[in-house]
Amino acid sequence: MNAPAFTIVRATPESRIALAFALLGLAALASGPYWMDRNSMRLVGEFLIYLGLASLWNLLAGYAGLVSVGQQAYVGFGGYVLFGCAMFLGIPPLLAVPVAGAAAALLSIPVSYLVFRLKGAYFAIGTWVVAEVFMLLASQWQAMGGGSGVSLPIAIVRSIGSTRDMREQMIYWTTLGVTVAVLIAVYLLLRSRWGLALQAIRDSEIAAESSGVSVASAKRLLYVVACAGAAMIGSLIFMAKLRISPSSAFSVNDWTAFVIFITVIGGIGRIEGPVIGTILFFLLRETLSDLGASYLIVLGSVAVAIMLFAPKGIWGLVQDKFGWQLFPVGRRLILNTNKEGA
Repeated sequence: MNAPAFTIVRATPESRIALAFALLGLAALASGPYWMDRNSMRLVGEFLIYLGLASLWNLLAGYAGLVSVGQQAYVGFGGYVLFGCAMFLGIPPLLAVPVAGAAAALLSIPVSYLVFRLKGAYFAIGTWVVAEVFMLLASQWQAMGGGSGVSLPIAIVRSIGSTRDMREQMIYWTTLGVTVAVLIAVYLLLRSRWGLALQAIRDSEIAAESSGVSVASAKRLLYVVACAGAAMIGSLIFMAKLRISPSSAFSVNDWTAFVIFITVIGGIGRIEGPVIGTILFFLLRETLSDLGASYLIVLGSVAVAIMLFAPKGIWGLVQDKFGWQLFPVGRRLILNTNKEGA
């Protein structure tokens, strides 16, 4: 019997090592409340939030070419859904997190039919306009404080945890769980047949469509997934803050500009990119934040330098040089040089 002429594999030697380190890191993070102080927990929680948002934005822009500058619409929407569910429907805040995701998924479907009529830069501007509309609507919601915002009532805060330490631990673990779920969902989606379709779309929409790929359906699926994930993360952001206002909930600087910076410097269109970008962003922020406005100038300079000298991002540069794939989503064809039967 002749041996097959080739073998199709997914895993790489470095991906097996990366999986082992990822599991160890996850175990360390899960036990974080037992060995971290309060400031460290806050910092790690914020790191997880930006990692999740960057991974979702990378899914949109890196695999479907949907360069959105309006994802803050769903971050703020998720925060307002959580506050509304907790204050008016009596839903416990932690249970309102998936409710926010489901509500955002439903809302994003009709919105997608509107913004998908736009292409390129017009799409980007359209998503920003949608976010501004969301902010204006939130500022008119007087029951939620209008333009001034509102804080969670003390009774609802205590329902998260009876003490401050317990509340912070519950929010931390929930944030970790949601971020890990987002990363796993992105990975599994890209490894599925939809992932093959998205990679074909990224290479050439015309060629993908001529091969039978439903470009519109694939893009809409990604948009809905990204909006649902952003809303869940947004609900956690403002549950931790215990207060929400239109200006903070729909901040393009906090929830989109920094996220784009992270993805671009890390490597767009690669799962590893947001991880590398988030690490570098926090290193720069924690090192240079005392510089005031100069800190933002440094961030901009780093982004420009990366785009000029490493257009594929830091991880793209590493991958081109060494061929490493820590989280491979494609298939590799290995030729079998020994064709003699066994």
